[in-house]
Amino acid sequence: MSELVAYHEAGHVLLAVLLGGRVRSVTIEPDRDDGPERYGDTQILWPRGRWPAREQAEKDVQVALAGPVAEMIHTGDPFHPGFVAEWANDWQVAWEAAAPFFADEVQRLRYLEQVSLRLHRQLSRDDYWAALAAVVDHLLAHDTLEGEEVEEILSAWL
Repeated sequence: MSELVAYHEAGHVLLAVLLGGRVRSVTIEPDRDDGPERYGDTQILWPRGRWPAREQAEKDVQVALAGPVAEMIHTGDPFHPGFVAEWANDWQVAWEAAAPFFADEVQRLRYLEQVSLRLHRQLSRDDYWAALAAVVDHLLAHDTLEGEEVEEILSAWL
């Protein structure tokens, strides 16, 4: 299970870095607090006010869906990100981020599906997949990575 979670979290990490965010931390052993049960956790820092609201929302959508897409690529299973219970939080984040720009739910669904397909093509590229796999290897070895460690790992690939 932890390998699958590592691929999921590495998807979030890679997309956030590619889109200009910084990773504060990523873990496959999150605290078991009073919140919803989580298998992994990635904390992203975005520069405030750097992008217009719509562009930031698009980045939020992509980062949210990158975890499920990375899992799909890893397993080879062509699931819809909106129909897998373990991905419900990611789907909800993407759904809400897209809401101000796609009030019509059918259009919003179509947009999220298109983003998922685009991400699948992007993350399937050999160079991006190698970078993602490097993050996975380090997560499996250490359970948690701080932002500086993530930057160092990805600097070799990006």
